[in-house]
Amino acid sequence: MTIHPNAVEAPKTERELRAELADFYHLVSYLGWTELIFNHISLRVPGPEHHYLVNPFGLHYDEITPDNLIKVGIDGRKVEPSPYEANPAGFALHGVIHEHRPDVGCVAHTHTTPISAVTLKQDGFEHDSFYGAQLFGRIAYHTFEGITLYDEERARMLASLGEKHVLVLRNHGIAVCEANVPNTFMLLWTVQRAAEIQCAAAPIPGANNPLPDEVRQKCADDARRLVDGARFSQLLFDAMVRKMKRERPEF
Repeated sequence: MTIHPNAVEAPKTERELRAELADFYHLVSYLGWTELIFNHISLRVPGPEHHYLVNPFGLHYDEITPDNLIKVGIDGRKVEPSPYEANPAGFALHGVIHEHRPDVGCVAHTHTTPISAVTLKQDGFEHDSFYGAQLFGRIAYHTFEGITLYDEERARMLASLGEKHVLVLRNHGIAVCEANVPNTFMLLWTVQRAAEIQCAAAPIPGANNPLPDEVRQKCADDARRLVDGARFSQLLFDAMVRKMKRERPEF
């Protein structure tokens, strides 16, 4: 299989990043992954300050626009005037990742029903489905400590995540983090599909067909190369935005 490397792209401006993040919020709503006004998707903006964009608290994802996204520092305080505030439950997790993981530009937190169901299980995510195998070696786990409001949990969440890209918040939900919006969207979609299939398979009588670790690792490595080298995530994100806007022109 030949994979052609990406051409070097110019860094996106903040205006472009705001538009892309608003599209991500709308896609999460379009796909039915929202939790009323709760949860967050954050996106780092250029600069050494670790500032990032996040949703205004109290707005449904449908109501988010490039202009009403708020810019905050790692402490969650606004760095630009806005009539909106942010949800304090997001700062501990999002802020510490943006501060200490320079490879991460975007962090998305959800707890859909399938994902939340899997986080209840001691064994967590299985790696025997097509999508679960792509996550082999990429998932970390963090013990539930309550609503993520407190600064003292920041270091523990960061230690739990390590260098991985999916953090299972046990008994709660997940956070996925990647270099940019398209990569994060594709990773979130992969985790969602893995959870859906795991939940659908659980009631079916009989044992699952297990995959050996070497096959799981090959699948995960190939998935990574397709994202990094063949722009699969950008193609997927752009196609889904076009589909969403055809069907929901208000976006």
